[in-house]
Amino acid sequence: MGLLHRFLFEGAPVRGSLVRLDVGWREMLARREHAPYAPPVRALLGEMAAAGVLMQSNIKFNGALVLQVYGDGPVKLAVAEVGSELGFRATAKVVGEVPANARLEAMLNVHGQGRCAITLDPADKRPGQQPYQGVVPLHGDRREPLQQLSMVLEHYMLQSEQLDTRLMLAADDHVAAGLLIQRLPVEGPSRMSGERNEDQIGLNEDFNRIAHLAATLTRDELLTLDADTLLRRLFWEERVQRFEPRTPRFACSCARERVAGMLRGLGQDEVESIIAERGEVEVGCEFCGQQYRFDAVDAARLFIPQADQPPGLGVVN
Repeated sequence: MGLLHRFLFEGAPVRGSLVRLDVGWREMLARREHAPYAPPVRALLGEMAAAGVLMQSNIKFNGALVLQVYGDGPVKLAVAEVGSELGFRATAKVVGEVPANARLEAMLNVHGQGRCAITLDPADKRPGQQPYQGVVPLHGDRREPLQQLSMVLEHYMLQSEQLDTRLMLAADDHVAAGLLIQRLPVEGPSRMSGERNEDQIGLNEDFNRIAHLAATLTRDELLTLDADTLLRRLFWEERVQRFEPRTPRFACSCARERVAGMLRGLGQDEVESIIAERGEVEVGCEFCGQQYRFDAVDAARLFIPQADQPPGLGVVN
């Protein structure tokens, strides 16, 4: 069972989160067995799912956090979405061959056009309210390519949220995992109202010390160690306050009614032409692989005004 552990470092304005996705991650991959992604793409999606859970868990937000990376390589787009209850899903659009050991730059940023976007999409939008989105390029301040997703997201948090962050991510075909260390915004008097310079230096030292410890974590340790062992091994000299763990899970929000709405948007003529050519309309969810089929009768019902439909003639489930 996947678990998310959140914790604070007592006496230091630093928080952390550790996530391990196992059953849900394997379920998501199994739904792609008919058309599996190349290993580097699977690893990227696993890291994105883990990162999305870590970031969603640190915000008070009723809605979906959508993490996207897109660019000019064979992976045109990769998306991970995490709801406020930590249900996650992920998908990618791949248009070319991905080398077996391809890293982020070779997959998405061949000519420097890659971008990372994080969108917060409220579940209870007010009329006219738009989702919030922040975008950063897949390179640092000196135009140097950011070779790993963790580097991209650290850069994003520093540029967009002004939060020092250290992030370790790893994924294989069995586990997707991540560790996030982040300096908390300092509340109370600012330097302009009397905060001493040495106080700020002390805060920096706290974060730098803990971030350095986190950076000693290896990929194998992140993928294989349980939370108790990992946190004890990394932070045995720190006082760590842990909170009740939460349970991320694979969850897809697709539904037959949503597909029906999409078909209505295509228009009756277009849907009927597909029926005439193929005998049915088949739509597959890119996230979970669920197939939705509409035959001629189902399609006809889509365009009958609701008030004119006899009982029981709604969309067939």
